[in-house]
Amino acid sequence: MVTILEDYIAKHAGSAQRYVEASKLFPGGVTHDTRYAQPFPLYMTHGEGPRKWDVDGNEYVDYVSGHGALLLGHSHPAIAAAVTKQIQRGTHLGASTDEEIRWANAIKALMPSIEKLRFHSSGTEATLMAMRLARAYTGKDKVIKLQDHFHGWHDYAMVGSDHAAPGIPEASFGTMVVVPAGDLGTVEDVIKRDPDIAAIILEPTGAHFGQLPFDAANYLKGLREITAQSGVVLIFDEVVTGFRASAGGTQVRYGVTPDLTTLAKIVAGGLPGGAVGGKADIIDMIAHRNDPDWDNNHRVYHPGTFNGNPLSAVAGATALEMIASQPINQRADAMAAKLKSGINDVLGRLEIPGHAHGIASMIHVILADCDCDRETCTMSHAKISETLASPAVTAMKRGLQNRGVDIMGRDCFLVSGTHTEKEIDQTLAAFQEAMTAVRADGLI
Repeated sequence: MVTILEDYIAKHAGSAQRYVEASKLFPGGVTHDTRYAQPFPLYMTHGEGPRKWDVDGNEYVDYVSGHGALLLGHSHPAIAAAVTKQIQRGTHLGASTDEEIRWANAIKALMPSIEKLRFHSSGTEATLMAMRLARAYTGKDKVIKLQDHFHGWHDYAMVGSDHAAPGIPEASFGTMVVVPAGDLGTVEDVIKRDPDIAAIILEPTGAHFGQLPFDAANYLKGLREITAQSGVVLIFDEVVTGFRASAGGTQVRYGVTPDLTTLAKIVAGGLPGGAVGGKADIIDMIAHRNDPDWDNNHRVYHPGTFNGNPLSAVAGATALEMIASQPINQRADAMAAKLKSGINDVLGRLEIPGHAHGIASMIHVILADCDCDRETCTMSHAKISETLASPAVTAMKRGLQNRGVDIMGRDCFLVSGTHTEKEIDQTLAAFQEAMTAVRADGLI
């Protein structure tokens, strides 16, 4: 009987060939850490709606969704048309444009907490700027971060990560305070004990956009109360959850207003782009005041070649205006609910320990069971992490790819507004076959 790995190698000869060349060009043979896979990653050629194709001609129902950026699916006609028109008008005008104003207004229309904002080129830039703004605004140096929460790859963000951090000076970590996720008491104790806390930053649905969840509704409200009382800046990293947890992000879903919000992915309509938005008096730390003392000694400096790039601006504005006016989130959430229910049904029928959980259009699969409500997993984060590291999870990912389904990382389905019942039914059939193959390989 053919194993999952043997089947993977047989079906993807073109990807294997390209990986040999790529390994001579790129460290690890890839250009993004999550694309790294052994014996080789897949090479894609194009996508349309909820589907994409690889160099060997294999077709996939896609749940990577451009690392979470494609709530409107691949190559949406409206976005493609807007970007094509803008390319002909100018890709980089080196000046202010109407497009950046339109983009900013589209963001503000969906997220009421954002009074002013500043554009960036990525989520990593956005979280770095949010921390800097909070420090400049409060005159304090330290930022609280939750264990394992991901805020990009800059030095400050890497502390308390589940990745090693060689190359980062120990001094950088001295300005960060890592606390356990979901524990309000620890946050309150740190703020009371240390007068130098400027801000707290977190993924508001839990680490890795809810892979390691907590009781968001109560935890976020508690954080808002603690930070409001102490003058600590509350930063929601909505790089993934922005416009996906709801049209207005996690903050609108749970009715909690942060001081600053970091955005990327969906905000730019599938093109590179990010933003930091929030209270005007904090964002205005970047503003010129035509006061030499302020401008030279207190103002937060912020250049950036591609800030507010016209292509990203028209793509982002087009996407967000569609999200505001059409039931895109509702369609994505409905298909995700069907997918989640179906996965749990398959695992039950096959008598395989495991479950799917998650909110909105973000679904995580864990090959271990608990009695949670299938929205917020109550299993310990240590147990979830241990399970995700198992060979069975890698085999599940490969088994799905062998059957025409590609998922984010090794456990996550990010559903778009273009997925239909046809794609969900195809996915569930592939999932059942893949898990049967995982069992046949002796991994569960």
